[in-house]
Amino acid sequence: MRFLVAESESPAARERRRASVGRSSGETFRDLLLSLAPGAAIDRATPADADGDVPDQATIAGYDAVFLTGSPLHVYDDTPEAAREIAFMRAVFASGTPSFGSCAGLQVAVAAAGGTVRAMGDRREAGFARRITATAAGRDHPLLAGRAAAWDAPAVHSDEVATLPEGATLLASNGTTKVQAAEIRVGPGVFWGVQYHPELSLSEVAAALRRQAPDLVECGLARSEAEVGIQAALVDALAQDPERRDLAWRLGLDAELIDRTKRTTELRNFLDHLVAPTRAARGRRGSDQPAASESALTP
Repeated sequence: MRFLVAESESPAARERRRASVGRSSGETFRDLLLSLAPGAAIDRATPADADGDVPDQATIAGYDAVFLTGSPLHVYDDTPEAAREIAFMRAVFASGTPSFGSCAGLQVAVAAAGGTVRAMGDRREAGFARRITATAAGRDHPLLAGRAAAWDAPAVHSDEVATLPEGATLLASNGTTKVQAAEIRVGPGVFWGVQYHPELSLSEVAAALRRQAPDLVECGLARSEAEVGIQAALVDALAQDPERRDLAWRLGLDAELIDRTKRTTELRNFLDHLVAPTRAARGRRGSDQPAASESALTP
């Protein structure tokens, strides 16, 4: 299989994340996808970058799937970065290649399809999204196959989907953010996305809390950056020893998040229930596209 991972982080945000956890958002996706689909060929692109080489629609059609990462990007801002991301996503839809996005990836797909995204103000999901539940449509949707009646997931976001585009399907919600999971169809393109981060490890959650400590204090989720550090230390300790029931109890987490297989449910379902059948159908039609040019991509 051939996958394209599109990073929406700015170069500065990408380097801050690498300094924090050793990987950009795209590299986190790449490493997880290699474990879920051993032997897959994975390329990265940076559509938001002014000097980024971005594959065109025909090149995108040569991939089996496109993944859009999270980032600090605000898609409602009238910036060149946001415009480039949205234009890229429209090319993904037009290519007919199945796509998946988390956090800002979902928001980019929503904006590209005609929906809207808004800032959350002082509300936040920082560390974990709690008590996510499937909608009636989501209970029977393959993206959420195997999920419990309610689940927690890694989440770090200050923006949310305000309105889904016409024809989209709301799949999951919680008490903080109505659109936690959705399916969006535009032309031949099918996108499955989540507001949370099934790709993140617990150690990356802890690092995100530390990076955003000043903001979490400012919006009232903690009284000091030291308090954020204590919470991050607990999450880090659980990452090192997932069998510690005392830490799971203190953090209010269960196997839906702690167990790596359960935590990555949506990504595995996307590969099994959308990517694999689409690839097979393309093969039956004899419509596979040529392999993408490495010169158009970020190594």
